[in-house]
Amino acid sequence: MEKQYCKVGAVTPITSGTQSITLLEYQYQVFLEKSSQFKYVDTKLGDFFEQKAAKIKKTLEKLMC
Repeated sequence: MEKQYCKVGAVTPITSGTQSITLLEYQYQVFLEKSSQFKYVDTKLGDFFEQKAAKIKKTLEKLMC
């Protein structure tokens, strides 16, 4: 019996380049929107999305330099 590898949940690294910056900017905007939507309804979920946006912003700043 041969081993089978499942690709569900597989992560593809984001390499530097204009396409990755565009993707990260889009994700940043999405997380900011979600954060503002859930800020008053579910504060923990709003905080989670805000933290995700902050991490993406930090990554964007590193790529822009």
